Amino acid sequence: MVRAGKTVFDAQVFVAIVGAGKTILEFQEYQNVFEQGDVADRVFYIQKGKVKMTVLSDQGKEAVVGILGPGQFVGEGCVIGYKLRISTATAMDHCVITAITKDGMLAALHNEPQFSEMFMAYLLTRNSRIEEDLIDQLFNSSERRLARMLLLLANFGKAGSPQPISPNISQETLSEMIGTTRSRVSHFMNKFRKLGLIDYNGQHIEVHNSLLSAVLHDNPAATRA
Repeated sequence: MVRAGKTVFDAQVFVAIVGAGKTILEFQEYQNVFEQGDVADRVFYIQKGKVKMTVLSDQGKEAVVGILGPGQFVGEGCVIGYKLRISTATAMDHCVITAITKDGMLAALHNEPQFSEMFMAYLLTRNSRIEEDLIDQLFNSSERRLARMLLLLANFGKAGSPQPISPNISQETLSEMIGTTRSRVSHFMNKFRKLGLIDYNGQHIEVHNSLLSAVLHDNPAATRA
């Protein structure tokens, strides 16, 4: 970008194009971007597609800890000193991702204030989301946790219209994300559909504004038997 004869740094352009320390990668559905235990030496920026984050316990139990989409970073822990990946990142559909080396990322944070501000804002938002998820898990019923997760996956509260939820996000994935059983998720999804809070045919999920209203109220129709 050029302004008054001077080149102005554009953070969004920086993460979207090839340059020093950056590579544009493509991943297909179910392909791992990185695996838990891999060396953490790059940060990834999602240009297109969705990425599922999972962790595997010592007992072999897998849990979904997040779904990330365009405009979000993955694997940023290497910037603050993580040597190994603490989770696995898996493409949920066709993804276009910018891989930035750790050195390249640190140089950009040091030399480009706009990029540093963008990255800091992302980290603060991500940290706030983690806190909200913990509070949600501790104090809300599984039904309300599911309603909140559907709103998040549909991008409620972000610029633009709410988006249909990817059919790749199954009831099993939702159950892992909110900490309940698949049968409970199925029960709640059908209940939300009957109440007119969502359109749902077993795969396609479209969230209505009425679900947001239900979550915002302390005693919504969605939580009544």
